[in-house]
Amino acid sequence: MKYGIYYAYWAREWGGDYAPYVERVKRLGFDILEISCASVPYMSRKEIDELKREKDRHDVIITAGYGPQLSENIASEDIAIRDNALRFWEKTFPALHELGVDIVGGGLYSYWPVDYSKPIDKAGDWVRSVEGMKLMADMAAPYGINLGMEVLNRHEGYLLNEVSECVRYVDEVGKDNVKVMLDTYHMNMEEESIEGAILAAGDKLGHLHIGEVNRRLPGAYGRIPWQGIAEALRKIGYNKAVVMEPFVMMGGKVGSDIKIWRDLTHGRDLDEAAAESVAFIRSVFEG
Repeated sequence: MKYGIYYAYWAREWGGDYAPYVERVKRLGFDILEISCASVPYMSRKEIDELKREKDRHDVIITAGYGPQLSENIASEDIAIRDNALRFWEKTFPALHELGVDIVGGGLYSYWPVDYSKPIDKAGDWVRSVEGMKLMADMAAPYGINLGMEVLNRHEGYLLNEVSECVRYVDEVGKDNVKVMLDTYHMNMEEESIEGAILAAGDKLGHLHIGEVNRRLPGAYGRIPWQGIAEALRKIGYNKAVVMEPFVMMGGKVGSDIKIWRDLTHGRDLDEAAAESVAFIRSVFEG
């Protein structure tokens, strides 16, 4: 397995310049830097080339994540919004391919964060989402990009809340590059067993996010059953990316969207804490 961290651990805004994070994650002991697709379609030639140089120079893998905006909702009743979603990915996939990205994960099947003040049509959205995801998968396939359908907790999404729904969704889409994506933070709220959810995903699991129950870095102080997770991953032969997605800082669009209303750093230096966390996870998962 390869171990990574999401750039937004250090950021208060979505998107931006990712190149400076590459050396940082390598120095701290990570193999992967996960970036947001938010700014990828709008990156200049110079920015793409610089990020490519940095990732190659430091031997760092790039993965990507995204929570589509309401205007990019592939499940929308509005065909103009569905078309806009496809246009977004039409611009994004070639740039991701240039960066060597082979997995994009998140709530790609809908939009995020969900506005629950509006009526929810889960059955209708499911049908539209499956059909739209077939188109997205065909767009991504020539670039060698897999799409991870992240199972989200009920407060952040409604279409896929548990692994059984995600497996059914992936089966209905029926494309080899559409995968199940799990996250320990969301599983902790929705699954009867985190280990059981991993086993249920089996060989359909294409990407894994990890974090504590309060979205802090994985560590020995939390309640997530890391040893059990490691054993479940070994049972299904998972050898892909394991990416930390910690959110600990208040402020900005990131803090607002994630609902961070208190300082979760506990006064720790962010780099020092991240280095300790990846060392901990390697020791458990590779033990």
